[in-house]
Amino acid sequence: MCMKKFTLTAAGDMLIQRRIPDGYEGLSELADFIGQGDASFFNLESTINDGSGWGNQYNGGSYLRADPSVLDDAKKYGFNMMSFANNHSMDFCHWGLVQTIQAADASGIVHAGCGMSLEKAAAPAYLDLPQGRVALIAATSTMEAPAMAGSQSRYFIGRPGVNALRHDEMYELPPDLLNTVQMLADTTHINAWDDVYRREGYLPALPEGHVALGKHLMFREGEKVRRVSSANEQDMLRIERAIYEAQFQSDYIAVSIHSHEQPNTNKECPDDFLVEFCHRCIDAGADVVIGHGPHLLRPIEIYKGKPIFYSLGDFMLQNENIPYGPEDMYQMYNLTSDSTMRDLFAKRSHGFKQGLQSDHRAFETIIPMLEYENGKLVRLQLLPVDLGFGQHRSVSGLPRPCPGAPFMERLVEMSKAYQTQIVPCENGLYEVVLSD
Repeated sequence: MCMKKFTLTAAGDMLIQRRIPDGYEGLSELADFIGQGDASFFNLESTINDGSGWGNQYNGGSYLRADPSVLDDAKKYGFNMMSFANNHSMDFCHWGLVQTIQAADASGIVHAGCGMSLEKAAAPAYLDLPQGRVALIAATSTMEAPAMAGSQSRYFIGRPGVNALRHDEMYELPPDLLNTVQMLADTTHINAWDDVYRREGYLPALPEGHVALGKHLMFREGEKVRRVSSANEQDMLRIERAIYEAQFQSDYIAVSIHSHEQPNTNKECPDDFLVEFCHRCIDAGADVVIGHGPHLLRPIEIYKGKPIFYSLGDFMLQNENIPYGPEDMYQMYNLTSDSTMRDLFAKRSHGFKQGLQSDHRAFETIIPMLEYENGKLVRLQLLPVDLGFGQHRSVSGLPRPCPGAPFMERLVEMSKAYQTQIVPCENGLYEVVLSD
């Protein structure tokens, strides 16, 4: 274990679609704070490509694409580590992902979570510093199935993609409700295709006492109505193996996870499988888990002395600065590419009254600063950051320090459920109380 002092700063989703102007108000203050980190992480929520190819049949909610020069903008803040394993990684198919990997390689920013094969996507990436060697392992649970990278075999090369964390969902029902689901399945023949495939051996048989309702809903008997989610064991073991390897190769291990999933209608609640995943990563040897994805803050937990950020929210939000998209994007809203993007966004947001741009929480985030001595976390400070909710699209979405921001009260309250105490301290910062 490295015996020197070490500092890590981290940010959530940088949803960037255009260049960042030099010297905008707040940039230097943010760069000063982030730059105090020997290692500084962010999640790139966009693809990097030249627009010469085609859009995918599916996307992460929008088709996100930026010029490689935006990675130079990321460096203005002091970032030197990143992930781009998220639900937008495949917005422009494999060709777009490959260009993103190439741009990330050229930028010199250490990156993890995507690769030309599953082995490369899952492998730790390393940042070598005088203070020690830092490993980054990254994954995403929010994705379409074809986005997952494929393993290389003796006969075929691997498939480019993301390091996936799949999860299993199960709904427990009392016997009378389970019988109702079975009757519904039998009456509608919703499982007919899968039933045939099971008889022919192409799908495994349903476990005893389980009832399927289509391809994505599975039920079993329980004492009460309850949803159960759990991390996919195969994916979990792969990520734990990467942590095991990183323990041998590095002094500090950061795990990044992009996860939109939620257990109920409250987006601020992390899903049960995500909590399981984060705890198992810490148990396996990770020093910190950095979550992002749902475009808002989620609770902070200190688990066995190690911090878990279930979501840091958006570091940058330019979701409505997309200059144009594939025809599929317009067709999602019964438009064509003869329409303007303003028309598209107006229709998607019901007259700019719904969506991320209308939710102030998407414009509220924090930058944590983790200070280590002799390999132990000794201080954890939080800088509140505001992205300019309600401002014109030309300037909104850019991060600026917001010391003592009122939204911190919400983070303080939601973190109490995880036995985490957050208190205000000097200069408008906040600090997580760490036990000895």
